[in-house]
Amino acid sequence: MLEREDEDALRQIVGSSGVLLAPEDRLPYETAARYGGGTAAAVVRPADTAQVAAVLRHCVRRRLPFIPQSGNTGLVLGSTPDDSGGQIILSLDRLRAAPRIDVGDRTATVAAGVRLSALNAALEPHDLFLPIDVSSDPMIGGMVATNTGGARFLRYGDMRRHVLALEVVLPDDAGTVLQLSGGLRKDNAHLDLRQIFIGSCGAFGVITSATVEVHPRPRQSAVALLVPRDEEAIFELLNAFESEAGEFLTAFEGMSEAAMRHALAHVPSLHNPFSDGLPAYAILVELTSASAYRAGGPTLDAILEAVVTQLAERQSAPLTDVRFGRSERLWALRHALSEGLRAAGPVVGFDLSFRRTEVMPFRRVAIAQLGAIFPEYEVCDFGHVADGGVHFNLVHRTRATPETSRVQQLRDHVLELAVHDFGASFSGEHGIGRANQPAYDHYTPASIKTYSAAIAAVFTRLPAAAVRFGPPLPAGERG
Repeated sequence: MLEREDEDALRQIVGSSGVLLAPEDRLPYETAARYGGGTAAAVVRPADTAQVAAVLRHCVRRRLPFIPQSGNTGLVLGSTPDDSGGQIILSLDRLRAAPRIDVGDRTATVAAGVRLSALNAALEPHDLFLPIDVSSDPMIGGMVATNTGGARFLRYGDMRRHVLALEVVLPDDAGTVLQLSGGLRKDNAHLDLRQIFIGSCGAFGVITSATVEVHPRPRQSAVALLVPRDEEAIFELLNAFESEAGEFLTAFEGMSEAAMRHALAHVPSLHNPFSDGLPAYAILVELTSASAYRAGGPTLDAILEAVVTQLAERQSAPLTDVRFGRSERLWALRHALSEGLRAAGPVVGFDLSFRRTEVMPFRRVAIAQLGAIFPEYEVCDFGHVADGGVHFNLVHRTRATPETSRVQQLRDHVLELAVHDFGASFSGEHGIGRANQPAYDHYTPASIKTYSAAIAAVFTRLPAAAVRFGPPLPAGERG
């Protein structure tokens, strides 16, 4: 419950319409993207960086816990409150100034509340785009805070690769605003502090603006769905495409039969490329080029077909089937996988990252073990095979709400197998929120936690002993 004194002070900063107290007004901000959520004391919506600084200054001085929230598309409960009713949601959804695009420099300066789709719409007339491909439509601030990767990481990298400058408000009693870097691609004149904030999940400060490098839009593309002979053949396929398609290879995405089946069942508009039955596993491969086709040269379709033909003609062919199709149709299936799983029933989701040669061995062992120990769950995995990322999702077969203790047993089993036995990261892309805090506490070495807390203490100006990395922090929860 927000005290009247604090309510009045926050309204003075952001205006009456910028403070939401009614349950029906708070609900969209309190509800997590996949499951869970909680109850907030209030939702505060500053409209610019000065207001963000003033809100943080007030919260820190009054010791009011707060949670920065960008697009609220995350899956680890990093941007929603707990059930205490005492936390303030600091929403950045009003920080939506039009992106400042520098075509010559190939950069865009973007407010934290601008969605990825809006940025790319503004860039489209200039034949540019930010090539981070995710199924949701996040805001730029959250993408920086979680270092979003996505389906085209193989070609373009993650947000860290693209962020050239940041504006950050520190959670200290002054509401300090830092301007980190001048948007230069090369600058060794001082310590590059922006790297500390990228991927920090908001633990060190609230990102209000970013300057990002953008890229020419592809003028050519070719896409196909590959059906590998077996699990061992997948990396033979990847190695062949990396060798033969080279710089044109943009994506190499794995999709299980179960994940595709649920997407097709939930989204009737999807085109099923496998009319004779879904394969156990399929790979979406994409080639793109920013160059226009030159007469007499090979098209990307021709390059794709040549690689596929060469693979099919090998003595022990790693490829049993291939389906060519329109790019938008095949990508629509890949992008609908998460939505299909949400509709299928309660999901226990994992965002795992492996050395890429360990992806399929882990998958094989995990499916066998879970089938024996947790038969009520169906493995519906998909992910970025070429960079080792796996969205290892488990859907309850009966749609019944599982017991909390059973879910915890399942989570513990999968994480122990992945992290301990296969050397994986428990969070490849999603960051650290309340859902991942226990894994962080358990698997992160004590020395790393100590140094992380010490860095957080520098920016919060709290004693290091009072701070831990990941929510909640004493001066306010930042996830």
